[in-house]
Amino acid sequence: QVQLAESGGGLVQAGASLRLSCTASGRTFSNRVMGWFRQAPGKEREFVAAISAIGGSTLAAESVKGRFIISRDNAKNTLYLQMNSLKPEDTAVYYCAARSNGFTTLQNYRSAYEYWGQGTQVTVSS
Repeated sequence: QVQLAESGGGLVQAGASLRLSCTASGRTFSNRVMGWFRQAPGKEREFVAAISAIGGSTLAAESVKGRFIISRDNAKNTLYLQMNSLKPEDTAVYYCAARSNGFTTLQNYRSAYEYWGQGTQVTVSS
């Protein structure tokens, strides 16, 4: 069992930066592929970025490439999402997610992830 808790969301102006954090419980964080998703009002939850268990590989959605950076600190059981050059269309609830142990492939679809946090709101004003 993995419990995930996101933090770091808020209200910012377009062009600003935010760093989201996701703290995981348990001793298996370092074995898991982790991801960030987001869901805007009235829209489906969409993939943002994923990172391998030891952080050597990452995958990002085209919409955030060059602006968002996913990283992790396994010693702190924490996943990060550095968001730069924010746009109003980045407004959403951001969720972190964990794949099951043993799955090492970075995936960009929701059902690949077993554990989810409660989400943190990010609002970008124009």
